[in-house]
Amino acid sequence: MATCISHSPAETEALGEAWGRSAQAGQVIGLSGDLGAGKTQFVKGFARGLGISARVQSPTFALVNEYLGGRLPLYHLDLYRLETAAQINSAGLDEYLSPDGVTIIEWAERWFGERGSDVKSGQSNLRWVQFETITETERRIQEIPPRMDTDKHG
Repeated sequence: MATCISHSPAETEALGEAWGRSAQAGQVIGLSGDLGAGKTQFVKGFARGLGISARVQSPTFALVNEYLGGRLPLYHLDLYRLETAAQINSAGLDEYLSPDGVTIIEWAERWFGERGSDVKSGQSNLRWVQFETITETERRIQEIPPRMDTDKHG
């Protein structure tokens, strides 16, 4: 997917569902965008694409929701309440960067910088998706290759 314009929450979920059907173990998907841009709708569809029947909710207060029972486990992280990389690092979330299933991270820019600019060169399993509100009903959803800093070591 390069760029998609979604005209409704149902279209955003359908896009997520298509991604979920083709997902592979070990993938990490970083979602970036404003409140109400459709990130959680995408995750709901993604879970359905994996065959997960549980009700998907944003884990804003829990930080992580784990969904099992599908083709692959889904780890849904929401970093909205964590404002700095130091807070995220102290939350002990690194294990979700090498998942046995798929990890989707809302507000991923808080961990990895804008467009994944702080991704370590060894983190090649990251897909970056930007959600942008165009109108009240339209969203631009764009997969962007993360800008990996090859000088970082870690």
